[in-house]
Amino acid sequence: MLTSIRGIVAATVLAGSAFVATPALAQDEEGPISVSANVAIVSEYRFRGVDLSGGDIAIQGGVDLGHESGFYIGTWASSLDEDTVGYGHTELDLYAGFGGEFGGGASFDIGVIYYVYPNAGNFDSDYWEVYGSVGYAFGPVETTVGVAYAFEQDSLGGDDNLYLYLDLGVGIPDTPVSLSAHIGYTDGFLTFTDDGDAFDWSIGADLALTDNVSVGVAYVDAEGDELPGSYKFTDSAIVGTLSASF
Repeated sequence: MLTSIRGIVAATVLAGSAFVATPALAQDEEGPISVSANVAIVSEYRFRGVDLSGGDIAIQGGVDLGHESGFYIGTWASSLDEDTVGYGHTELDLYAGFGGEFGGGASFDIGVIYYVYPNAGNFDSDYWEVYGSVGYAFGPVETTVGVAYAFEQDSLGGDDNLYLYLDLGVGIPDTPVSLSAHIGYTDGFLTFTDDGDAFDWSIGADLALTDNVSVGVAYVDAEGDELPGSYKFTDSAIVGTLSASF
């Protein structure tokens, strides 16, 4: 699901904990169209604080096409734990959007994403979500405020879902290390809780091994009234990430 959107849904140091972000545009910048790709191994897949891989390792990756005007389309996928989550063993996200800069370090991103679970079986699991965010960079610090909204759909039990988040990142000058923090609030069907609302948060660090390869670690947690049952989807976790971009 979008991290870092899934990257818009790319695996980041937050390891899927939750947010929608403009995908990094390609290494190949010749002409008006750019192409980029990303792959990652995460110790577990967390989407907005919720464990979607049953505490197991997940394989993730995606491809983005961007136009110099700011329009982009892309796809991203992750393995799931089909026994725990019930959505099958694969999540596939398809998205399109538009992003750019206001000037003075400010930026924006708007788009739509379609979450697809091709192995979910004979129940309606796929759903749509629209998203938007504004960001501001000052020196090595970047901050983003965003919202994602899934309107009422059969796959959401006839309910809707609202997600609000704040991200903060800082690169330590003259080092390959960057730090990040995230807080989000979910109200609606996608909380995996008993009362329909929940907070999630994370703090993390990332080490760039090369221009294209990085490793990261993050503490991820979520808070809300747990659904009854033996498995706790929102227990806290330390999540490790090994990622590469092309």
